[in-house]
Amino acid sequence: MFTVKFVGGAKKSFPEEYVKIDKSDMSIQELIDLLLELKLDDTPKLDTDNALIAINGSDSSAMDGKSTKIKNNDVVSIIPVIHGGASEKITFECAKQQIQVLEIKGQKSIDVKFIDDLRKKYPRLVLQAVSSSFILNNYHLQKIISLSFESKKNGVLLSNKFEIDILMRFALTTQISSAIKQVGIKPKDNFILIAIGNKKILNLLYRELLPMTEILFSKNPSLYLKRHFKITKKHVNSIHSKTPLEDILVEKAAILF
Repeated sequence: MFTVKFVGGAKKSFPEEYVKIDKSDMSIQELIDLLLELKLDDTPKLDTDNALIAINGSDSSAMDGKSTKIKNNDVVSIIPVIHGGASEKITFECAKQQIQVLEIKGQKSIDVKFIDDLRKKYPRLVLQAVSSSFILNNYHLQKIISLSFESKKNGVLLSNKFEIDILMRFALTTQISSAIKQVGIKPKDNFILIAIGNKKILNLLYRELLPMTEILFSKNPSLYLKRHFKITKKHVNSIHSKTPLEDILVEKAAILF
């Protein structure tokens, strides 16, 4: 037996937040099929294509994807990922950690020293800055961060620093210098600031940086990313999902070692 936990909007699809499944060694795909059968017709759609499905807090896409087997006493969480909506801040939880995401407007005076100074001022936060040109949307962002948490849990980070692992997975490289050069802060270019830590401190950071923020993901970097990573139209069309480019980028990030 294992437990399914519905988080956020997924709770609207079922009358209970938790559902007990009296089976084991079931795959994620088999669970999805079962849940769609059990869901009442008059409840909102359960969109599993746009959700993080975690087993005991770890993203299943970093394991064997929808082929991942669910074991006895596991807790499977279904967490919708919101794609749309204009916002200056995104907050979510991953691996029981609070994460805050802001987009900072590029300025001539802002360079790598900016984040170094923030790290000194907020030593209890994990901070990383990634060029806005290398993050497609919230879905892509959360998937990559989830991969880094899973790698940390398994002791296979690409770097001895968690925040560098995040940078390298967005850059799709195992070379730290290349990752910094490709996706690090550049003067005049917008960047995404990822902050992980205590909610109270995250709020302090947000209030300080609010005048510098812009609407998240207001530009679509998909064409740039396809060219940069040499992802062909044929490759994108071969992926049967609603988010093919995101899934390709996440898959490439997952196999880095």
